[in-house]
Amino acid sequence: MDFCPSVKNILLLDSEGKRVAVKYYSDDWPTNSAKDIFEKAVFTKTQKTNARTEAEIAMFENNIIVYKFVQDLHFYVTGSEDESELILATVLQGFFDAVGILLRGNVDKREALENLDLILLCIDEIVDGGIILETDASSIASKVASHSIDSGAPLSEQTISQALATAREHLTRSLLK
Repeated sequence: MDFCPSVKNILLLDSEGKRVAVKYYSDDWPTNSAKDIFEKAVFTKTQKTNARTEAEIAMFENNIIVYKFVQDLHFYVTGSEDESELILATVLQGFFDAVGILLRGNVDKREALENLDLILLCIDEIVDGGIILETDASSIASKVASHSIDSGAPLSEQTISQALATAREHLTRSLLK
């Protein structure tokens, strides 16, 4: 028996139902064509709903899908029919808010594609192998930001923690010479 809450997939689709970022944790969709068909079917089922202010929940092919839209992006989290909708909604909200933090409130397809590495890291911080690791958006965003520190950026464009990490790195290099 599985007692640990789990997720089958996390999908980020555009306003036409095309992939922006997706991650599957289940063998329910063994081929890429099966995944594409599932994504199109989910998009078609949910596109006419108004999930812009709050997350919506739908049953689809014996799965629970929790979803939310913002501008031209559609966020989805899928779990088994036995999974708690509240847990899936918490995962979705954590993903949604973390992406908002990482993209500095400018959440649209163009910005998401430009920062695809951050979004994929965000998904990896939330779920690993289907097991939910973190749902707090600020924790997720800070972990992702610490992974993506650009030590080549000028200090004026770095956050304080990034600047301290850069200074620590330079100090360590100078001591090891």
